[in-house]
Amino acid sequence: MQYEFKVLNRTVAYEGFFKLEVYQVQHELFAGGESPVVVRECLERGHAVAVLPYDPVRDQVVLIEQFRIGAMNSPVGPWLLEIVAGMIKLGESPLQVAHREVVEEIGQAVQDVVPICQYLLSPGGASETITLFCGRVDASQISELHGLAEEHEDIRAHVMTRSAALELLHSGRIASATPIIALQWLELNHRKLMGLWGTNG
Repeated sequence: MQYEFKVLNRTVAYEGFFKLEVYQVQHELFAGGESPVVVRECLERGHAVAVLPYDPVRDQVVLIEQFRIGAMNSPVGPWLLEIVAGMIKLGESPLQVAHREVVEEIGQAVQDVVPICQYLLSPGGASETITLFCGRVDASQISELHGLAEEHEDIRAHVMTRSAALELLHSGRIASATPIIALQWLELNHRKLMGLWGTNG
């Protein structure tokens, strides 16, 4: 069932690399009637695309490692193991971003792309969505260091077996939501992916 809501007011509290907007909203209640006016802040940072690079011939994945300001107080530290990702620019499709970011972050063109899902990253306070793909690559051709200097990126690519990546996942070493979702998807859909890409595995 779809419930109704209305935005009574919207103001911009901060605008820099991110934008913080303050909303006054009312919405229907599950028990019937309408809520009082509720004030909510929402971080507007655009929408992103992420790609899990996978080599079905060698059964290897490529994870990237980089410094993340939001993880400074994380038990695993601010250098996170993640997958390729980037923001959608004006006029770009998610698929175009997937191809661009794979080249930028691991130095290789993706050979094929399979959609996984689209999800809200943190809907309690942010509007950002991530469109997630699995991309076919040749892991034997991937070098270690990448990133755009003008964006102050310092990225290290790690090529590892699928089982080694899953061990990192289960041990808690991978602490970011996007690679967790992608690796779990790969494990659940591995046989179907091999059939789609015409690879025995």
